[in-house]
Amino acid sequence: QSVQAFFAAHGVDLPIVITHQTTATVATAAAHGVTEGQIAKTLAFHLADGRDILVVAAGDVRIDHGKFKRTFGKGKMLAADDVVRLTGHPVGGVCPFGLATGLPVYCDVSLKAFDEVVPAAGSINSALRISPARLAQLVNAEWVDVC
Repeated sequence: QSVQAFFAAHGVDLPIVITHQTTATVATAAAHGVTEGQIAKTLAFHLADGRDILVVAAGDVRIDHGKFKRTFGKGKMLAADDVVRLTGHPVGGVCPFGLATGLPVYCDVSLKAFDEVVPAAGSINSALRISPARLAQLVNAEWVDVC
């Protein structure tokens, strides 16, 4: 609902796809008929300077700790309870849309390898299709290279 409300407030007309099974992992989310790389996973971090951030990256890449540290300083992934509290979305359904708090969003350049990506839509069985450029524009994301 928070994603639908975000889209309505921003004049976005993208259909949200609801599945009958969970798509909470990259492997199961690929059931949307795309490669694992096209799954836009949203990762939540707590930085040493006290900020909490989201990083959206291609599903088939991993965070490169050296690149991450050079870009953001030290950081660690947030615990599941903190993710839910800060985003309003359950782990496996986290996306950069309709957030419960004003977290800054960063998009990793790994997303640019695709014309279309599939992020979750706020629940473990929902997703949508969107271009990486539009995703970044909608959430005012900054592009980074941390994977």
